[in-house]
Amino acid sequence: MNETVRNAAAQEPIIEIENLSISFFTRRGEIPAVMDFSCTVMPGEAMGIVGESGCGKSTVSLGIMRDLSNIGKIVGGRIKFQGKDMGDMSEDELRSIRGNKIAMIYQEPMASLNPAMKVGQQLMEVPMIHDKVSKEEAYKRALEMVRSVKLPDPERMMRSFPHQLSGGQQQRIVIAMALLSNPALLLLDEPTTALDVTVEAGIVQLVKGLGKQFGTSMIFVSHNLGLILETCDRITVMYSGEAVETGSIKDVFDRMRHPYTQGLFRSIPLPGADKNSRPLVAIPGQLPLPHQRPKGCNFGPRCHHFVEGVCNAAEIPMIPVAGHDGHFSRCVRFNEIDWAAMPPGAEKKHEPVKPGAPVLKIDDLKKYYRVGGNEVFGGAEGRVVKANETISFEARESETVAIVGESGCGKSTLAKVLLGLETASSGKVLLGNKEIQSTGIEDRDVATVASIQMVFQNPFDTLNPSHSVGSQIVRTLEKFKVGKTAGDRKQRMLELLDLVKLPRAFAERMPRQLSGGQKQRIGVARAFAGQARVVVADEPVSALDVSVQAAVTELLMDIQRKSKTTMLFISHDLSVVRYIADRVVVMYLGHIVEQGTTDQIFSPPYHPYTEALLSAIPIADTSVVKKHIVLEGDIPSAMNPPSGCPFQTRCRYKSQVPGNLCETQVPPVREFGDGHQIKCHLPPSAFDAMEPVISLGKGATSGAHDITPEA
Repeated sequence: MNETVRNAAAQEPIIEIENLSISFFTRRGEIPAVMDFSCTVMPGEAMGIVGESGCGKSTVSLGIMRDLSNIGKIVGGRIKFQGKDMGDMSEDELRSIRGNKIAMIYQEPMASLNPAMKVGQQLMEVPMIHDKVSKEEAYKRALEMVRSVKLPDPERMMRSFPHQLSGGQQQRIVIAMALLSNPALLLLDEPTTALDVTVEAGIVQLVKGLGKQFGTSMIFVSHNLGLILETCDRITVMYSGEAVETGSIKDVFDRMRHPYTQGLFRSIPLPGADKNSRPLVAIPGQLPLPHQRPKGCNFGPRCHHFVEGVCNAAEIPMIPVAGHDGHFSRCVRFNEIDWAAMPPGAEKKHEPVKPGAPVLKIDDLKKYYRVGGNEVFGGAEGRVVKANETISFEARESETVAIVGESGCGKSTLAKVLLGLETASSGKVLLGNKEIQSTGIEDRDVATVASIQMVFQNPFDTLNPSHSVGSQIVRTLEKFKVGKTAGDRKQRMLELLDLVKLPRAFAERMPRQLSGGQKQRIGVARAFAGQARVVVADEPVSALDVSVQAAVTELLMDIQRKSKTTMLFISHDLSVVRYIADRVVVMYLGHIVEQGTTDQIFSPPYHPYTEALLSAIPIADTSVVKKHIVLEGDIPSAMNPPSGCPFQTRCRYKSQVPGNLCETQVPPVREFGDGHQIKCHLPPSAFDAMEPVISLGKGATSGAHDITPEA
């Protein structure tokens, strides 16, 4: 494209959404899902849409695709694509645009891939259908695109079925499929939610690079503000079906002008937040149901700055923010609000808890599984999966120990051994003075079961849908022999509801009447029902919205302070770990590669894997300067681990180690003082030369989201 044509095209938006309203028509009547939504995306620009679940983000992208099923309808406004009103297009015209000029990448890659077709055939369909090219040309284009999305061994990938690929590889294939038709607009709906942070970092880098390479405009739907900062030029914040703030990334992140946007930032653990001196501030209340939206400002009932008769007098339009080009807010009071002031009750400080004696001690723990498809039929001998290899650490009373690493590193296997769902192959696990590594859950006494409990990742799967919430907590109390009579247990159940800050009336409710955050609170109540000494929290907030995450995280901290519980916090989100943990254990392929206090883990020297994990954290702060380290390749299979150091196939420092030590010998555990240990062959000079991965840049603002540089 020559420069003149390019400049002319650059003046015209790729997509213009004006006052869009979308409703779903059900037996109960009309449910408005999106109201008065406007946004413009220019050529080559990336627009991020953020907000909590149920705010209408995905409905907007499905509205653009005209994929609203038979109950969804656009009831107002219009969408113009490349200057043409999509409402005036025929079904044939829309079909020629979908998947060709507008492509969409969904959250779950397997939902977009046909499990019965090889990957290559699925990719070749795109140019064959949309561009009517020959099979040979389609194969050539598909292979080139598989190379563009940086997949190893492209020919083998083309011959593979989807189930033979990892989650990150599947998502790259879906991205390749979307880009094959060279779309003008790419819609990405939470494309990295189901992926590990290191894989996510690679996908984000890829999407940014491909956007620049192909000049594709993007609408990126996410609830992760850090990801939006790394990928987008502009941002639109949605709440309860409406856009409440829109503007450039810099304006909205550093000079936000809507209380909901500020609430989102105060709910996430940014560098500088501290569980004792700078706690997270959750947004009070809940998102209103579509038929219960208040008059005036939808956010009014949850807002600290609400003024009766002003905020609920009439519908509020998007109002331009003076001095900020293209920055709008749906708030009538943004010029009167002190944006640096903290909300009431947010200034509470806690004395750091002094950890007591060790409660849980793990010494040289190994967990191996024997597997072999043909063993059942007397065929080839089985192979061994080394899920946990020489795991040693301890956790003290009142202490939070985080266990971090990618999927497949052995975190959940370790949790299963601790809970007695699996027994150890060798080594010791001491709970107090009692060895529990060889005792399965069915052989453990009631006191042991009650004293080590779990909060699961998905609150939806852990409650029985047929029983009321109260009866499920009472049953747990019965199992743990808490209380002498039914009356005692009922009273204790009500106290547990108080403990997790839920109204006592919830005892009569069924799980389907609870939101995700409320269900997770019931999970927490059950875990603490038997006065647990150790609580294993397996990704307890990853399935929740950011404002709910903040509330559940603070709740766990509060209960821990009161009951002096030891917490093992399993996570791959290092920003939450930095906020919540006293000590961190980093796992890779069954090994502990680094452990130490949170401060030690977050400042150099690092294990090369820890360094890459830290670099992968998306941080929603424009003042943070971060080194970009993208790990090449996928995590190896535990059934066929590499020889020597488990991390050597992906390590960028390997050339600094003389000889072939990394390939032949498992590294020794090196002591760096005060309990900081790293399992690595690198010479001392390499560790001395390491620089911080995350640092606060010059001119860091402490304004709108109140960040202060760390010492």
